[in-house]
Amino acid sequence: MNSLNYTKQNHHLGFVFGKRYKNLFNEVSSASIVLYRIAFGIIMCYEIYRYFKYNWIARYWINTKYNFTYWPFDFIKPLSGNGMYFLFGFMAILALFIMIGFLYRISTILFFLSFTYMFLLEQSRYLNHFYLIVLLSFVLIFIPANRSFSIDSKLFKGIKSNTIPLWSLWLLRFMVAIPLFYGGIAKINADWLVGQPLEIWLSKDLDFPIIGRFFTEKWMILFMSYAGLVLDLLFIPLLLFKRTRIFGFAIGLLFHLMNSRLFSIGIFPWFMMASTTLFFSPDWPIRLINYFRSSKIPSTTKNISIERLAPKQKQTIIALSIWVLLMLLIPLRHFVIPGNVSWTECGHKYAWHMKLRTKRAKGVFIVSALDSSFTKRISTTHILPKWQQKRVLARPPLIWQFANKLQRDYAKKGIDVAVYADIQAKLNGRAYQQFTDASVDLTKVPYPIFLADWILPLKTELK
Repeated sequence: MNSLNYTKQNHHLGFVFGKRYKNLFNEVSSASIVLYRIAFGIIMCYEIYRYFKYNWIARYWINTKYNFTYWPFDFIKPLSGNGMYFLFGFMAILALFIMIGFLYRISTILFFLSFTYMFLLEQSRYLNHFYLIVLLSFVLIFIPANRSFSIDSKLFKGIKSNTIPLWSLWLLRFMVAIPLFYGGIAKINADWLVGQPLEIWLSKDLDFPIIGRFFTEKWMILFMSYAGLVLDLLFIPLLLFKRTRIFGFAIGLLFHLMNSRLFSIGIFPWFMMASTTLFFSPDWPIRLINYFRSSKIPSTTKNISIERLAPKQKQTIIALSIWVLLMLLIPLRHFVIPGNVSWTECGHKYAWHMKLRTKRAKGVFIVSALDSSFTKRISTTHILPKWQQKRVLARPPLIWQFANKLQRDYAKKGIDVAVYADIQAKLNGRAYQQFTDASVDLTKVPYPIFLADWILPLKTELK
């Protein structure tokens, strides 16, 4: 009898989940995704414009002697001559094509490849929102966001439609939810819960409108720390439910506007504000237009009755499941790596640890000839620009790369050397303490993919 009940229960669960999977292929209005496509293109065009305006292309890739790459993409190098300018111009054209929906599939593929190439060129400039753009531009390749209000829909009549599969909308919502929710989880750490490093940052923004004068008060620092944590965790749940959606969206707008004013985080607040509109009804842009029109634009939704998933639909479900699982697990890897992630940096990237630490480092690299003919102490000050210096000494992968660069430079002169790093660092207002084991020859240890055992444990207490 128990076996029979268990079989019936499993059959019921299979039916329920099977039905949920089938619902993902229902067609809903494409209006919100079309608007998101346009916003994505506009924001990318604006970001590329900023790189030309502030001469960042030359600063980061042309006028630098050395770029710090990502493992295992060490073979990737910046384009020579004016190549990087052409690359950014090409990305601007692709972003424009995405915005107007022209050759959309080709444009999204090329934009993903171009932007990812640019992203992988310089590890010392890792930005969470650039990583998010890499992921989203990849996802957009598979989402038919050009079915309506696009040049493609005029040129290729076979793709024209006012609807889009429901899984497309939920996939984009999921991609927006991941950085916000994991950003909240990351704030549940000892430093953030006592107001650090927020206290350090707020002390520099006392001219912030209305509340800036309270930024030296402990109660305000703690209020903003806990408010940021709670909002990150609750923002997506508020958007998911119709009764709380408007409230959640309004709070989110205020939150992102404050972040834009307080921190130098580029397009991220504007990007997230545009992205959160995806949580409204799929046809919300049409409803908004109809509110001001006498002749109404019809909104289309198709509930498709599917008895059995087709092979292509099953493949879609498998691909979505694998992608979702990766997005959920990758940010958690630092929990199985020993040490404070903000100190060791092991597992810090791709985990949505946004604005959680202020870290400074100082020190030198010691180059010692293997024949004992000389020992030199080398500072990065006269070798690297300031924007690289402050990160290279504080990030284990960059320390390793620079040490091995020095070893290669001497090898070209026919000199075999060992390279050591004697570096001190401080985290979130703590006092400086020894960061690296200065007795380890970094040319003899592997690249720190997961763990750098030559990084000493954080022992300094927070004030």
